[in-house]
Amino acid sequence: MNIDRYLRLIAGFFVMLSVALGYWVHPAWFLFTAFVGLNLFQSSFTNWCPMMTFLKKLGVQA
Repeated sequence: MNIDRYLRLIAGFFVMLSVALGYWVHPAWFLFTAFVGLNLFQSSFTNWCPMMTFLKKLGVQA
């Protein structure tokens, strides 16, 4: 699996997790959903994402 697929996998997991936490635990968790969405939005323009930097340091192939 390449770095782009890992990024989509992690972003999707974080969105689903934060929606579940927002529904069952506390609505403030929806802010984390918005944060992930905002990160994805800005990365489409800048081609830089903090998670990609982290994955590269872990040795995930590009």
